[in-house]
Amino acid sequence: MDSANPEHGEAAVFATVLRPYRSLSPTGFGLLMLALLACSFTVSLAFWLMGAWPIVGFCGLDIALVQLAFRLNYRAARAAEEIHLTRDRLSVRQIRPNGRAVETDFNPYWARLEIDRHPEIGVTRLRIASHGNRLVVGSFLGPWEREKFADAFSAALAKVRAAPAIS
Repeated sequence: MDSANPEHGEAAVFATVLRPYRSLSPTGFGLLMLALLACSFTVSLAFWLMGAWPIVGFCGLDIALVQLAFRLNYRAARAAEEIHLTRDRLSVRQIRPNGRAVETDFNPYWARLEIDRHPEIGVTRLRIASHGNRLVVGSFLGPWEREKFADAFSAALAKVRAAPAIS
């Protein structure tokens, strides 16, 4: 958490950056692709020697599709949400995978966190709401991470509301 908003010089009550979790590092991805390539080559060679040469193309297609799926997954991982709460302003900056950012501001006194829960799964959706406007946050997080964020963010909102106004 950072302590000050560089744009306004206000002390931050709560600041965080939410990012999607990816369990496979680039090194792990390289090793996985290498292992798949080795297996595919072995299977392709066996079918080629048996005379079933069209199978070789399908093995190559499998490798290409796995590569494409991981590339799309890593592209989606570039998304992020920056949430910055001060006594006067709640700012949510949502950064899409293509790099475009959309910033939404709320008055922290009127903003509230809406939480949807499922009895078996846990927190399924988080929304910041104020004056009829709703903004979904943390949609790429898992239920446990959403729960942890909801607790911390709700406490920060309560702290802002409880603090006396500065004149």
